[in-house]
Amino acid sequence: MPRDADAAGSGPPVVVLGAGYAGLRTAQECDRRLRGRVPILLVDRHPVHILRTELYEVGRIARAKGTSAPWAIPLDEFLRRTSIGFRQGTVTEIDLEHQRVYLDGEPLTYAQLTIALGSVAAYYHVPGAAEHTHSVYRFTGAQRLGAELLAIARRSVDLPGERRPRVVVVGGGSTGTELAAEIAGTDWGALAGGIAARPMEVVLVTGALPFLAGLPAELIDRSRRLLQAAGVHLLYGTNVARVEPGRLHLDDGSILTAEAIVWCAGLEAPPVVARLPVPHGRGGRLRVAPTLELPGRPGVFAAGDVIELTDPTTGVPVPATAQAALAGARVAGGNLAARRLGQPLREFRYRERGVILALGPSEGAAAIRSLTLWGAPVRLLKRAVERKYAGAVAQGEESRVL
Repeated sequence: MPRDADAAGSGPPVVVLGAGYAGLRTAQECDRRLRGRVPILLVDRHPVHILRTELYEVGRIARAKGTSAPWAIPLDEFLRRTSIGFRQGTVTEIDLEHQRVYLDGEPLTYAQLTIALGSVAAYYHVPGAAEHTHSVYRFTGAQRLGAELLAIARRSVDLPGERRPRVVVVGGGSTGTELAAEIAGTDWGALAGGIAARPMEVVLVTGALPFLAGLPAELIDRSRRLLQAAGVHLLYGTNVARVEPGRLHLDDGSILTAEAIVWCAGLEAPPVVARLPVPHGRGGRLRVAPTLELPGRPGVFAAGDVIELTDPTTGVPVPATAQAALAGARVAGGNLAARRLGQPLREFRYRERGVILALGPSEGAAAIRSLTLWGAPVRLLKRAVERKYAGAVAQGEESRVL
């Protein structure tokens, strides 16, 4: 298990809340700059770093039979090469006025702070959505979905006539797109023990927003073709009105029945972040200055999915992606140390390196610089990038998602 906090120095530590892509990189960069002169404490409710960008791979997760090893790196593998301390606990309150955070109700005083608590599924007040859908934004949710899909495959042999089990995925962003392709392309019968399971009918409800909004047009077109080739049915232009067990009501009055419904329609800030008395953006995200510092709160930074920031040079919002989280966290960690040392702060300028979408176990599409690529080599490229990142984190090294 990772060691407890105050191993380096004395006095209130520099605290980083969250050990995801943004939090882990922030702590790493701050430690590199401070070189053990100031105690740094990383806080998370789990003692592992979850590879969240890979949780759409529910087929592989189901095949793992409950083990989290491929998707969860123990934090002690990372922290033992640093002077960063760790404390496990759930953040229940952040008191900016008195420089305290509460972990399971217990107070912890900080000197400087970075909030990198990630995001949670946004249900937009759709009745029944939270209660009657699956989610893959957390590892436990991906495990539950994988187990449910295996059970559906086993039951499919008893369906009447030629009916196929239907899975509906809600959300036309990258997560919903990758998940729909993964479910359609997985041999669930083989995973269920070699039974003659019927292929699953996968419906992707993209909603009223454009499919894969914000991505290059050629990448969108290629992704659409690959999804259709995999047997995914795309349903455009209508939102979900309410969800019942096994039934999805759309706002055009139509109803979709399904064996499983998965919600990938968007993200928002966790409640503990959304209720902070500071400026917020969409979904409760924290509005930050270009230095990633909270306005009017010197020494308090935020990074990753939890922030809302428009790049002043491009006018484009920084996306809630792992690539952006890692890039921003490097600035947040450096500025966290700079505040402690009385040095100037640096502004964050995000530059997209490219986008890679996995569209099933053996297909993919990518936009890298001015090129659009697709096919099996792209899928292999994405897996190589994911493995490189996982290996670098485990070694405590500089790493990139792309």
